[in-house]
This record gives sequence, structure tokens and C-alpha cells, in this order.
Amino acid sequence: MKTHSILALAIGLALSGCTPPEQTKANTKTAEISVIAASNQATGIIAKSLPEIALALRKGEVSAEQLLTLYLERIAAIDKQGPTLQSVLSINPEALNTAKELDALRAEGKIIGPLHGVPILLKDNIESLDNLATTAGALALKDNITGRDSPLVAGLRAQGAIILGKTNLSQWANFRSEDSMSGWSALGGQVRNPHMLDRNPCGSSSGSGAAAAASLAAGTVGTETNGSITCPSNANGIVGFKPTVGIVSQQYIIPISASQDTAGPMTKTVEGAAMMMNAMASTTPEVDYVAGLHKEALKGVRIGVLNFALGNSSQIKQHFATALKDLEAAGAVLINIDERPKAPEGLGKMSYDVLKFEFKDGLNAYLASTSAELVKTRDLQALIDFNQANADIELALFDQSILVASQAMDSLESDDYQTALTTMQQATRTDGIDKLLQDYDVQVLIAPTGPVVPRVDPINGDIWPSSWPGFGSYAAQAGYPHATVPMGEIHSLSVNLSFIGTANTDADILAYAYAYEQQSKRRIEPKYLRNAEDEPAIQKAMKPLTHQ
Repeated sequence: MKTHSILALAIGLALSGCTPPEQTKANTKTAEISVIAASNQATGIIAKSLPEIALALRKGEVSAEQLLTLYLERIAAIDKQGPTLQSVLSINPEALNTAKELDALRAEGKIIGPLHGVPILLKDNIESLDNLATTAGALALKDNITGRDSPLVAGLRAQGAIILGKTNLSQWANFRSEDSMSGWSALGGQVRNPHMLDRNPCGSSSGSGAAAAASLAAGTVGTETNGSITCPSNANGIVGFKPTVGIVSQQYIIPISASQDTAGPMTKTVEGAAMMMNAMASTTPEVDYVAGLHKEALKGVRIGVLNFALGNSSQIKQHFATALKDLEAAGAVLINIDERPKAPEGLGKMSYDVLKFEFKDGLNAYLASTSAELVKTRDLQALIDFNQANADIELALFDQSILVASQAMDSLESDDYQTALTTMQQATRTDGIDKLLQDYDVQVLIAPTGPVVPRVDPINGDIWPSSWPGFGSYAAQAGYPHATVPMGEIHSLSVNLSFIGTANTDADILAYAYAYEQQSKRRIEPKYLRNAEDEPAIQKAMKPLTHQ
């Protein structure tokens, strides 16, 4: 049935009941919103999860070429038009040919690996040898075609994945300005949250989060320094996994922090994330991240419940309470932890300084490794000068205060850097996560992942709640694994549950997250609402009582 026919039917039904005019308008608008949401919903094979898509490819229910074509059509329909998510920055021009080649190999009985024919999108700070620039969303790197595969990309290819293209991101992985707006880049514009288009998609991996939620690829890859996988996963209602730093190689990824950076999978399900980890984690070839996934993985597991990290949202607390019941139903033993680990004075400043020290060092090395013909900005100072010279594009919304502050930092040999790094890692590892695990005799820590996301605000930049729920910053600064899984919705926006462990317990963390996911099953599909007032209950409440 065509859209205008459904609207006409809705109007006709309302009028036939002699509904008051204001109610007729409300009913018509609600019907219109429902039609728009339904028209943007993914259907068929691309609505499925990565494991389901991989199985359909194996069974011959869909070819890689057919699948890729469906994704390209969907990207054109809702990312470039319609809701205009702006989550995909570039398309691999060879993707369709690769799909055809993989179909030909399958026809010959040659299967490359578990991801044979599965389309994947990469965050655009990750290099691939395809004819794709790696830009970090910045004008200075718009021609940065390197011809190099990051090891994680090589791993995905080795298991048969198709690199579909690159996702938009917060420019320079959100390490450019203290007044920044998450999800904005000079090259890609503002990423939109598919659940509610005027809401913050969060974190630097915002495009990867939005694209995964909106079914624009079977899976996406994000990167995190501090919350940039987990926050967009929370905001976009998907599964995200930040591995132990070092398990996924950071080679040929535009850096922020050598001590904290890691890439990780962002998908609809934990199993999909584990399948991607098997391909991406080149430093742990002996570990099968899928093998340990089973519904009974939480039986008898002692879980530390971080009550000090709940924040002040009553709705998030309600969802967290439900999550605790789900965990108990799955066999877990819950141990309350009410006291936050004591942090040394000045920890916040030191952790921020570590990032600025490492960013200057890492970015200078990265820019020097690029083609001098294609990339004219060869170091951080040159980048600052370039942005100033192109201020109408680069500085149109916010400044580059973090770049300037990073340029002022000393070398990594300085005592200030060494002291800050040692103090931060001691506080978040030995005296932080590890101490909680040991003192309470628990195997994993849980907390809400983050807040209900605010609106995109191009005037004021990101404005977050003063009380941030979660403990993800400790996991990030420690370099420890962190999985996040949807635990409920608040007015059509998702909120997630975090699982945090000690170093190199990644397979266990994924198993715990999987068992919770199977017990709860609370991932929601995006509705592509324009704003909160597209929600019928909110729409009604925003009007005078006489008009309701």
C-alpha cells in the first residue's frame, strides 16, 4: 500500500468517528510518523544480524553480489536521502567486483572463511588498501590514499569479508576541540542518530554506530580511546566491544593514544562481534572468541554490581534493575559494590595530559608516514596552520583547542609524561578495576554504559548530563576489555549495559555479554523519529490539556 493511501485511510477513520479537529490532527500526524518509520525500516536479509547473514550466504539463500547491492541501495535511500543519516563517508569502488569474485569462488567450492561475502564498513581513521582515502573526516587528509591494509582489515579480508566503505566520524576521533559536537566532520557533516534524528550519535565512532543500527552493513568497525566504541553503541542501540589494548593491532590507524587506542567491532549481536574479533585480533590467533559463547556462560559467575556508577537518571536505574533480574535468571551471583575506588589527586588532568602527549607524538609519526604528494600537512603544527587557513570549513562550528594544547606538550621522554602515565595506569588498573575484582571476589563488573543522549547542538557543542552513568573511562584508561549490550529503551532511545573485566579476559567478557543478551533480548530497531515530539506520548504531553 502506498504511503499516501495509508495517510488517507488514517484521516478517513479519524473523521468518520467525528473526532475533534485537534485530535484529528494528532491522529494524522501519528499515522504519518508511523508510515515514515515503517518506510525506513530494514527488511529481508539486511535486517538480519551478521551471523544470520553469514549463514544465509553459506546456504546460498543470497549471493554476495545480491547482498552488497541491497546495502548500496539502502545507503543511497536512507543515508544519502530520506533521513539522511550521513553515517557513510565513502564507498569502496571495488566492493561489487569483490562480491562477484567471492561468489565465483563459492561456486567452485572455495570458501575463504566464516565472513565469506559479508560486507563490513570501517571507521574512516582505519587504512585499507582499497582506492579509499583515510581521512579522519578532515579536509587535510581528503586525498590520503595509502594502499596499506591495517592488520585488522587484512584479517577481515583473510576471512572473506568485503570492505564496503568507510564511515563518518567525529573529526580526528573527537580530539580536536573541547567544544566539539560528536559525530561532526568537515568532510562528512553531522552523523544522525537513526532512533531520533536530532539526537547525539555520540563518540567518535558515531558513523559506525549509526550505520550498524540502521542496517547499512552486516557489521562495522569503530575505534576507541575513551568511550568512542561504547558510547555510540549505547546511543545507537547496538552491541559494541572494546578489546584489551594490543589485542587488535593499531598499525595504520590514525592515532590518539598509544596506551589507550584500540579498534573493535560494532554489530547487532554479541555473536557478530565475536566473529569479527576472530578476524581482527591478529595478536591472539589461538583464541576463538565465538567458541565460548553459550547461554549458560553466566551460571555461577560472580558479578560486581557498580552501584556507585549508576548516575542520577531514574529511568536508567529502572532498566538497570531489570538487567540485574535478567542476570540472576541467567544464573549469575550479584555482589553489590557501593564505594568508588579512591583516585589520586589530579587524576583527571593527568589522564588528559597523557592523551595530549601521545597524540602529538603519534600524529606526527603518522603524518610523516603518508605520501608527501597526497598529504601536505606533515606534522601537528602544519595541521593547525592548515585548519586556520581553511577556517571557513574546518573552524565553522568549533575551534581546534585540543590540537593547540597537544602541540604545546613535551616529548614522551619527559618526566611529566612518564609520571602521568604511571599514575593513571596504577589508579585504573591495580588500584581500580583489578582491586575491585579481587576485593569482592568477582569475575566481571557491570554498570550502565552511559546516559540517554542529548540533542545535537551546533551552537553549544555537546552538552552531557553532569552525572554520567558508567565506569567506561576506567576501562579505557586501563586498556581493559569492555562490552556493551542493549538493556532497554527510554522514549525510543536505547540505553546499554556494560561488562568490564581485567586485561586479556576478552573471550570471557564476550561470553558473559552473550549470555545476558540471550536472556534479555532488548535491542530495539530504529524508528527514524525526527525528534522527541514524534513520540505520541511526548507529543500529547507537550500540548495544553484542552487540546489533548
